[in-house]
Amino acid sequence: MIWLSVVGFLVAALAAGGIVRWVRGHAAAYGKGMPQRFHLGDVPRLGGAAVLLGSAVSWVLGAVLAWLGDPGSLRLGGWVCAWLISVLPAALGGIAEDVTQRLSVRYRLLLTGSSAALAVALLGVAVPRLGLPWLQPLLDSMPWLGVGLAVLAVTGMPHAFNIIDGYNGLAGMVALIVCLALAHVALQVGDRALAALLVSTAAATAGFLVWNYPRGMLFAGDGGAYVWGVVIALASISLVQRNTEVSPWFPMLLLIYPVWETVFSIYRKLARGVSPGVADALHFHQLIYRRIVRGVFHDDESRRVLMRNNRTSPYLWGFTLLTVVPAVLFWRNTGVLMAFCSLFVVSYVLAYLAIVRFKVPHWLRR
Repeated sequence: MIWLSVVGFLVAALAAGGIVRWVRGHAAAYGKGMPQRFHLGDVPRLGGAAVLLGSAVSWVLGAVLAWLGDPGSLRLGGWVCAWLISVLPAALGGIAEDVTQRLSVRYRLLLTGSSAALAVALLGVAVPRLGLPWLQPLLDSMPWLGVGLAVLAVTGMPHAFNIIDGYNGLAGMVALIVCLALAHVALQVGDRALAALLVSTAAATAGFLVWNYPRGMLFAGDGGAYVWGVVIALASISLVQRNTEVSPWFPMLLLIYPVWETVFSIYRKLARGVSPGVADALHFHQLIYRRIVRGVFHDDESRRVLMRNNRTSPYLWGFTLLTVVPAVLFWRNTGVLMAFCSLFVVSYVLAYLAIVRFKVPHWLRR
């Protein structure tokens, strides 16, 4: 597992460095008037290609080693290729959008939906239980509901990560933390194969972050968000499906930040009569940037923007850890996990309203 992680990290870091060195020209095509743009200069948005390459190489290497004798007892096999095939439609579609800027939200949803359909067909993923005894008979009598929930999760999670991908290190670090938390619980239940895939993905993400934070020389783009979203959604469903002792609310609490950010954004836009597919600058992380991280001074404007950008992400890392820590501690206990999910939702809404109404405590402002 360690060797696979080293390979994933090195391949992703080298690929990312190559993109920064030789593919910078494509970034000039990205519109400077986009509402979600919070940086100056032309920065490549192809970090997702590096993450995909690092993850894919380490996964395939693990499968080859397993075929040669499985020295690490990871029990990887041909099904790893099915994982990779399932990830590719969404990942390649996101990378294509990063290059062309011409794929509409409808087509990107179709591509992530294709990844979900492939996961169902090749891997048989389905949500086996909801942790609610009064709903379980319904799920048992209609198995297609579990399949539908799995399709919804795999289709939607890439877009949830795309929504929180706004500042240097934000989505990448959230993905890395979640992958390691899922891998930790996978190891607790003896699922070393799933843990190996997750640790390799986390290592590839770390290779990308070398160039992304704090220097901001490379962005993940849609491709990176889609790789993280599909892999994490597949891993979450597989962990619960393959290990009955893991509560289905464990991955839910792990991912409540991007999930609730997406749900709240859809509600917020519909309430204003705006299509949910229209980008805006009113997400939680953007409000933190505008109204909390303000006391940054530097003579060079680009340096000042970069410093503010970098200081925004740690607020959200801390917010994420507030859910990851209890999720890892109580991964068996559905009641406690549901309580923490509810607590997060309430805390998010109260924090959002406080920022909007300029009622943020002075000690939080920087």
